[in-house]
Amino acid sequence: MAVIGDKNIKELTGTVVSNRMEKTVVVSVERVKLHPLYQKRYVVKKKYYAHDEKGLEIGDQVKIRATKPISKLKRWIVVS
Repeated sequence: MAVIGDKNIKELTGTVVSNRMEKTVVVSVERVKLHPLYQKRYVVKKKYYAHDEKGLEIGDQVKIRATKPISKLKRWIVVS
């Protein structure tokens, strides 16, 4: 979480998996979870649509931050 002013704003780190849209990238975020019964770790992936002015390439590591809705699917912006 990033603290901006007096607000806690969610930030995630992931990899760009698609950049085919104008000013939009798809970022895949991986998290490691623990199974409640078997105590085994497993990876969960989720994709986020993020607003991008920089023109990133596939495979770039990026940090995204939650923001107000920009379009139907975009609720994140690329920070770095």
